[in-house]
Amino acid sequence: MVEEETKKIMAALSTLNPTQLRVLTHSILNLSCHHLHRLSSILSSPSLFSLTIHHLISLSPSSKSLLIARHLLSLLRLLLLHFHPQDRPHLSSGPPAIKLRDLDAVLLLLFICETHHHHPQTLLAGDPSEWRESLSKTFSHAMLSNLSEIGGYNGGVLITYAETVSRCLRFVRMVDSCSGGRMERKEAAASPATVVGLPTVEVSGGGVGLEYCTVCKEEMREGREVCELPCKHLFHWKCILPWLKKKNTCPCCRFQLPTDDVFEEIQRLWEVLIRAGGGGSFDF
Repeated sequence: MVEEETKKIMAALSTLNPTQLRVLTHSILNLSCHHLHRLSSILSSPSLFSLTIHHLISLSPSSKSLLIARHLLSLLRLLLLHFHPQDRPHLSSGPPAIKLRDLDAVLLLLFICETHHHHPQTLLAGDPSEWRESLSKTFSHAMLSNLSEIGGYNGGVLITYAETVSRCLRFVRMVDSCSGGRMERKEAAASPATVVGLPTVEVSGGGVGLEYCTVCKEEMREGREVCELPCKHLFHWKCILPWLKKKNTCPCCRFQLPTDDVFEEIQRLWEVLIRAGGGGSFDF
């Protein structure tokens, strides 16, 4: 059974033209190879495995959720970069990329969860620090089974990536729901990096149909320098800055700017991805 989240991702991907799809597939292959290389290094090195597994054990459930959330955010950003290249500044803003130590931890955590789901008996015995040999065998078997796909530009690569995004999204939502539903919050401050990068424009119009600031409800004088949001709505700087310190939405149209809140940013990018696919599903 194909999960609903995966269908929605594939529906969005089906709107890309062949060139966009080829470039995206190449990007996903590069990232997937990097992740496989990191996981292979962890499983083949007793010391690195020990450091990584102990790092995971030391994390609380909420910290593990945040770890996967940051990983999910990087996966969503890669997808959306190929839908609207002109919006790259608004996709690269927000929470920073995941660090290598945390990437190793989340890759191992996801692989442990997947192994436990498909082969629960593999990890029944022994201390987690003794799982390396069993996980290595499972990893090697999986790599040999998928060897025919290496280097190929096919739908399987995209489906696997979509399934990974879906798995992370469901995990984050599940933990988030158990801890009070952070992802249900609708307001978050705009990312400072995004706010700093907003352009200043000069009001024009010759006195006819002048813009007015919806925050203070006053007209903007011709020739005055004001702030322009990505949605093209204009505001007095003194009005919009306090607003963006509390909310990441345009006061006029509710266009969402990037935010440093990881969970809110995931929700924002997920909604952008769903809109790209027309809100529909893709038939496999």
